[in-house]
Amino acid sequence: MILAGVFGGILFVLLLLGDWYQFTSLRPFAAQYGFGIARRRDCLDNLTSQALLAQFGQHDTIPLPHGVARWFGVQEVISLRPSYQLFSMRFRTAWPLKGTITLHPTESGVELHLTKRVPWSSGLLTLIWLGLVAIGTVAFLVTFGIDGGFGSAGGWALALGVGGLGTLVLLFGLIMVSLAYRLEDSRLMQVYQELQDVWRNPHQPPAGSSQVASSE
Repeated sequence: MILAGVFGGILFVLLLLGDWYQFTSLRPFAAQYGFGIARRRDCLDNLTSQALLAQFGQHDTIPLPHGVARWFGVQEVISLRPSYQLFSMRFRTAWPLKGTITLHPTESGVELHLTKRVPWSSGLLTLIWLGLVAIGTVAFLVTFGIDGGFGSAGGWALALGVGGLGTLVLLFGLIMVSLAYRLEDSRLMQVYQELQDVWRNPHQPPAGSSQVASSE
C-alpha cells in the first residue's frame, strides 16, 4: 500500500509538471493548450491580417518587454504568453494565464479574438477543491440532521461550527482565486497591450523594452 501511494504521488507530480510544461511551451502542439476561462474582443482599424502577421520575425515570434507572441500558421492562432522566469523576484501564483488570439478581418480592419487560458491542472484542482469543501459541508449537515443531531443545543453548536468553518474555507478559496486571477490577468493584459502597440507602430520599439531584465 505504501509503495502504491508513493508511485501514485510521483505519477501525480509528473502529470502536474507535464501539464505546466505544455502550458508554458511555445511549440505547435501547445498552441491552444489550456483551459479557456474568459474571452475578449478588440478591433484594430486600418490594418489587415497580412500586415499583422508580416511583423512576426524569426521563428514566427515577436519578443515583447514582458512576454512573447508567436504565430502558428497551421493552427492559425497566435500564442501570447507573459514571461516566466524560474528565479524571478515577481510573485507567481498557481493560476498563470496565457492567451490565444485569432484574427478575423472586418470592413474597417482586423478583429482580435483573445481567449484567456489557465493550466488544466490549476482549473481542475481548484474546482475539485472548492467542490469537495461545499459538498462535504452540506453532506455533513444533512447527515447530521437525519441522525437527529439537531435535537440538542450541543448539536446545534457543532453544526454551526462545522458549517461556519466550511463557509470560511470556501470564501477564502474564492477570494484567493479571485486575487490571483486579477494579478495574472493584469500581466497578460500588459503583454496584450504591448503586442497591439507593436502592431500599430511597427517601426517603434515597445515601451519598456530596455527594462525587461530588471522588471522580470
